[in-house]
Amino acid sequence: MSRTVVVTGASGGIGRASAVAFGARGDTVVLLARGEKGLAGAARDVERAGGKATVMALDVADADAVLAAAGRVEAEIGAIDVWVNVAFTSVFAPFEKISPQEYRRVTEVSYLGYVYATMAALKYMKPRDRGTIVQVGSALAYRGIPLQTAYCGAKHAVQGFHEALRCELLHEKSNVHVTMVQMPAVNTPQFSWVLSRLPHHAQPVPPIYQPELAARAVLYAAEHPKRREYWVGTTTMATLAANAVAPGLLDRYLGRTGFSAQQTAQPQDPDAPANLWQAADGTDGKDFGAHGIFDDQSHARDPQLWASQHHGLIGGAVSAAAAAVGGLLWRRR
Repeated sequence: MSRTVVVTGASGGIGRASAVAFGARGDTVVLLARGEKGLAGAARDVERAGGKATVMALDVADADAVLAAAGRVEAEIGAIDVWVNVAFTSVFAPFEKISPQEYRRVTEVSYLGYVYATMAALKYMKPRDRGTIVQVGSALAYRGIPLQTAYCGAKHAVQGFHEALRCELLHEKSNVHVTMVQMPAVNTPQFSWVLSRLPHHAQPVPPIYQPELAARAVLYAAEHPKRREYWVGTTTMATLAANAVAPGLLDRYLGRTGFSAQQTAQPQDPDAPANLWQAADGTDGKDFGAHGIFDDQSHARDPQLWASQHHGLIGGAVSAAAAAVGGLLWRRR
């Protein structure tokens, strides 16, 4: 059955791939983002996949704009069945090189944007007592890494917000569901358009996965929303286990390797776009698409996603293996 799905951050990366995945099942997808060129490209992709697309250009940090968009969807398209929060921005830099204004901006988009969008969705879902909200998170919601203090802080905040809200909905015995998908390193355009003060071009920490894999996880979570969260990436689970068993050791390890692992050998282009304040895919920019520049290093499949979906024996085995990795790190401390 066709649904009405709203996706924030739909102009690129995981948001765009997710919008296309919903389109492929025949859904009507409402695309929210700032970048006009990226939104237009995403709409074409959704319709080419078999869905219907509606574009609404806005900044998720503007609570009134998000609420107004939800009202338009309800009035002009139909009841919102699924709302997916993906939109974010960040700054790649050591903490002391990020200004208070930049920190505020990252927090307003990457954390409060999720809050405002969730408020807008719940305004219409709760009176009907149905609907699903999917929060796209990150392994960095549990484990901070250097050069991404603003982003890690926002993802930790989203995680806490999600858990607290889920408890409230469970208390109310609501049929509105919230779930979260924790992502690994994904080959998205963010590494080419996020504001960076690094000497070399930013990169995701390998192993890297394609956005379509992330989109499959989002689609599955939307269809099975009673789970608290889903995990993508076997290294994500291993990192979580290691962080639980030996966080001090992991701090020191990331202190040694985290700077170089997040940069390529290519010098940072001083004229590279930055989407912190304006969309990199705006009228003067280009459509970046769903993929970043790391296609040759990225994986399209992941056993952890399957294990997360089938969380019985296999999921337990994967978790046990991850715990064993953590135990090994502890013994080698």
